[in-house]
Amino acid sequence: MEASAAPPMWVLPSNASDGDLQLPRDMTFNSGHVVSIACYSALMVASAAGNLTVLTIILRQRGRARSRVNHMLMHLAIADLLVTFLMMPLQIAWAATVSWRAGDLLCRLMAVCRVFGLFLSSFVLVCISMDRYFAILRPMSLSQVDRRGRIMLTAAWVMSFLCSMPQAMVFSVQSHPTVTWYEQCITWGVLTSHRAEVLYAIFSSSFMYGIPLLIIIFAYGSIVAEIFRRSRRTGDDVFRRSGLGFLGRAKTRSLKMTLVIVLVFFMCWTPYNIMSVWYWFDRESAERVDERIRSGLFIFACTNSCMNPIVYGVFNVRRRDSAARGTGGGGVAGRCEVRGRGRRRTFSSSGAHSTCSGDSRRTVTSLVPLPP
Repeated sequence: MEASAAPPMWVLPSNASDGDLQLPRDMTFNSGHVVSIACYSALMVASAAGNLTVLTIILRQRGRARSRVNHMLMHLAIADLLVTFLMMPLQIAWAATVSWRAGDLLCRLMAVCRVFGLFLSSFVLVCISMDRYFAILRPMSLSQVDRRGRIMLTAAWVMSFLCSMPQAMVFSVQSHPTVTWYEQCITWGVLTSHRAEVLYAIFSSSFMYGIPLLIIIFAYGSIVAEIFRRSRRTGDDVFRRSGLGFLGRAKTRSLKMTLVIVLVFFMCWTPYNIMSVWYWFDRESAERVDERIRSGLFIFACTNSCMNPIVYGVFNVRRRDSAARGTGGGGVAGRCEVRGRGRRRTFSSSGAHSTCSGDSRRTVTSLVPLPP
């Protein structure tokens, strides 16, 4: 991952001296640093605004009004805020100063902090995916479900801390061998061989991306398989709303929202991880890729912290719009005709004439309002 791999400006050439005014481009402030500062600043503002809004909305929910999924999304927002207020300001300051000027202790501390939020985001997404898996395929009592959720979230925080701590051991401040005033916070002094660098990169990428990806694929793959299995058994079309009827409206909405959040995460992070694997296993050819593209892939990955609040907002706006239509808020509302044992009743919230099919054993509505 980016935290363990040395970006281009950390590579210290030995063909310069203290008196040499023509330093290599990556050792001086240039247009690339300006672009990085602008991009990270914009991401920081957008991510802070979005995630603080989501966090405030969820914290205002009390008791049963705060669903288990929303509780996990609160932890995801916290993880994104850690990325926003720990990693992004560091990237901005680092781009502005080019060299590292905060000493060895802060070098090691910041190396831990800049990846903690990234690990936490990945592990919370695993918690969300497994929560949906258990809710649909292994339903339990409410008390057991809540306890399981707390255990998973606690494990996510502990694992994030444990996976981040090696950063404090492999990162340190190193001086340029000839330009002695130029210092960087890098792994060069500890990971002295290419093999060691590759092993540490594999460790970081596996726990931040690879292993979460496999677990999430298993969870949602199992859910999709179960949906198809039940749909075939009932004869429903899985691509229609009725095909997900056995889940319930709230559970279906939560499943769709969490699936989109997971897909956005992997859409943002996959290009960067592909580039990282390429770099560590064939550095010579990977370095021929434009430096701006390589740097841009990590910036693109960081946009994930801005996307989660957007997904949350879109799904909740749609939910409220559906609820407004269902309560006679000006749209076509739900109406159902129930037949059974010689009696026939019609329910409508707006007076709009719409038929529903049903018999004494089952009633299927054509328009169903969502609960407010």
